[in-house]
Amino acid sequence: MTVNYRLARLADIDAVTLYRILWLRVRVFVVEQRAAYEELDGRDIEPGALLMWAESDGDVIGTLRILTDASASRIGRVATSESARGRGVGVELMHRAVAHCIQAHPELPIDLDAQLHLSAWYARFGFAASGDEYVEDDIPHVPMRRMPASTADGTA
Repeated sequence: MTVNYRLARLADIDAVTLYRILWLRVRVFVVEQRAAYEELDGRDIEPGALLMWAESDGDVIGTLRILTDASASRIGRVATSESARGRGVGVELMHRAVAHCIQAHPELPIDLDAQLHLSAWYARFGFAASGDEYVEDDIPHVPMRRMPASTADGTA
């Protein structure tokens, strides 16, 4: 399986690809996980928002979103198609997203909100729980943070 990884602002993504990205997110979060929520939350069109996705044979098989807030970068909407799970697509997306965040804003931590059952998976990328567990759309979550390299060892 040949996989190509892309990163772009929403306005720079062709309509068919954008449709496939959003379709995957809805398929995973709304249909598979039965979480009726506002998947299209307005953050994809914020200045600086980026979508990253993996393509294979014209299909979008994985995606995530990168945002930059005042005090942290944020990775979210991490989704992999059922057919691509277990093939390293999500791992590669996360490695690339973390690398992008570090390159773009090395001084900022990276935040994400992990579904609790995936917290150990996110820990593989340097994330640690940064708050109390909570339930959103009947799914337990935990906020997680990856500290900037300059502060990870206590120096700044």
